[in-house]
Amino acid sequence: MEHSILSIIPPILAIVMVILTKRVLLSLGTGIIASALLLGKGSISETFLIFWSAVKGVFLEAEGLNSWNINLILFLLLLGVITSLINMTGGSRAFGEWATTKVKSRAGAQLLAAFLGVIIFIDDYFNALAVGQVARPITDRHQISRTKLAYIIDSTSAPICVISPISSWGAFIIGIIATVLASHGLDDISAFTAFIEMIPMNLYVWTSLLFVFIIAIRGLDYGSMKKHEERAIATGVLYDPDKVISGEVKENLPVSDKGKVRDLIWPIIALFVGTLSAIIISGLHETTGKASLMDIFGNADVALALVVGGLLGLVVGMLSFYRQVFKHNALQANWMVKAFKSGVQSMLSAVMILLFAWVIIDLIEQLGTGLYLGGLVERSNLNPIFLPVILFLGAAVMAFATGTSWGAFGILLPIAGQIIAVTDMALFLPGLAAVLAGAVMGDHCSPISDTTILSATGAGCNLMDHVLTQLPYAISAAIISCLGYIVIGWTEKTIFGLLTVGICVFLFFFMLDRRKKRAQI
Repeated sequence: MEHSILSIIPPILAIVMVILTKRVLLSLGTGIIASALLLGKGSISETFLIFWSAVKGVFLEAEGLNSWNINLILFLLLLGVITSLINMTGGSRAFGEWATTKVKSRAGAQLLAAFLGVIIFIDDYFNALAVGQVARPITDRHQISRTKLAYIIDSTSAPICVISPISSWGAFIIGIIATVLASHGLDDISAFTAFIEMIPMNLYVWTSLLFVFIIAIRGLDYGSMKKHEERAIATGVLYDPDKVISGEVKENLPVSDKGKVRDLIWPIIALFVGTLSAIIISGLHETTGKASLMDIFGNADVALALVVGGLLGLVVGMLSFYRQVFKHNALQANWMVKAFKSGVQSMLSAVMILLFAWVIIDLIEQLGTGLYLGGLVERSNLNPIFLPVILFLGAAVMAFATGTSWGAFGILLPIAGQIIAVTDMALFLPGLAAVLAGAVMGDHCSPISDTTILSATGAGCNLMDHVLTQLPYAISAAIISCLGYIVIGWTEKTIFGLLTVGICVFLFFFMLDRRKKRAQI
């Protein structure tokens, strides 16, 4: 069953079910059972052992505890409690009131969220959750749907991280590129330099960012997102209350009327500073000799750093809480228990989805789904002109099916190097960049992707609402990127690919704008 066409059945089954039924855990569970049955070759006992091994692997490794997964779960729970504390002390309310005096329009609120997504580039997990916490009070005030906020978060987290050398993504990618360059004897360029040169070649990133900012400024929504936005503007309903909302404090908690903007700002600053400091310290601890910034980020334990930052943010949030208890008598002591309980409960949905996603990703990896799809790309015997676009589409399909862009990086970057080395070396870096772009695109569209799950959590919306509203935007950006990669393959010039993307984006939104104006007449 491994490395064969059958290996794509479980992810396709899970993805189709989640789109049709909107029941994420049921769909992921079905995909997990299907994967285990294929691996166990139909044997019930063997299937159970494989399933149990995958579940255990979420928490345990050969060396002991799976610290990455456990720390990420702890961080989500910490963030839920911090959010509850900020809400109860009135920090969110005060920040929203302050923001209305500075941010005067829906476009301004969306642009603020987008700019926050761009400047918080250290890690996509941290980006998705931190931006959501800061931007949500403002976007709520301006009646921007939660699905729109999730789209902005998702389209400025991974895309920015994948082109930032000073990030967990950048360190991972540069490490793979170094291996690819060495395997082909390309010692005239360093992995870091290659990464920098590939930044303008990542067409999907630039297309996605253009989409975010143009849609925010011009209000040119389409597809199911338009319905969500129209409902938010007309009724003030920002999400469907009948659906499971990740990261949303549902309990009717008491809110202090003495809250200040600092009650929101300081916990978030503490979270950011604590995380960044822990990344640098852990990276230095694992680096020997003279360490560059890239070495530090590459060796850092980002998941542990998130927990450290979360604990510092929690302490600052609790200090703000107690300041109001003892100074203003605005709160009662038992509210602290309510804050912790509500915060943990608000994140349970996201944690459960992540746990299921990790299990199915592990089983899909055992099936060799990624290797099978990578082999299809490697065996494609096409004109070199079409290599960048084929690699882009191959990486997109792989990341969509496996729910991980990093897995696509690890499998397809070496394969892309092998294919291009025997066809046209002028397309070496554009081909590698196309893999990075395609993997981010597939990751964006996949309902089993952890970054998709966390973007919905950060925004406080239903996961499938986020996936289905973002999908038309991601596909539109992907089609335009494909045209750009065909031009790069034809001309072997990145600038012409970028010009193609820019012209296509302009024409696309020009036509949308004209259609919008005709509808208003």
